[in-house]
Amino acid sequence: MRLTAGFSEAAEALAHWRPQHGAGLRVRTDAERVGLGVEFASGIGAGPLRLWVPCKIVWVVDQPSRYGFGFGTLPGHVETGEEAFVLSVDEIGDVWFEVRAFSRPAKWWVRLGAPFAKLVQARVTDRYAAAMRSL
Repeated sequence: MRLTAGFSEAAEALAHWRPQHGAGLRVRTDAERVGLGVEFASGIGAGPLRLWVPCKIVWVVDQPSRYGFGFGTLPGHVETGEEAFVLSVDEIGDVWFEVRAFSRPAKWWVRLGAPFAKLVQARVTDRYAAAMRSL
C-alpha cells in the first residue's frame, strides 16, 4: 500500500505501535518503541473478554530507505507464526507499507474456528493498513 506520509514520519509511527493501535489492538510492553528482542502482548477484544497474545520481535531493519520489524509468536499465543511490517521508499520517493504474515492454529479451538480466525486476521490487517494510511 502506498502512503502519503513521509518516510521518517511513517517509520516513527511504525516504531511506536501505530498500526496495532490503529487496528484497535492494545499493546502491553515495557519498551517505548520497537526493538530487537522486545517482548510484547497484543490484546484484541474488550474488557474481561480481551484476549492477550504474547510475541517477540525477532528482526528489525533500520536503513535510510527501509524500516520495519518482524515478530514471532510465543507460547500462549493462539497461533504459531510470524508477522512483519516493512516501510520502503521507491526510486521516485513514494513510501510503501507492507504487511506479511504466516501462521497456523496453536489451540484446538482456533482450528475449529479457522474460518472465523481468518476473517479476524484479514480485518486486523486491513485496519493496520488504514492506520498507516491515515498518517
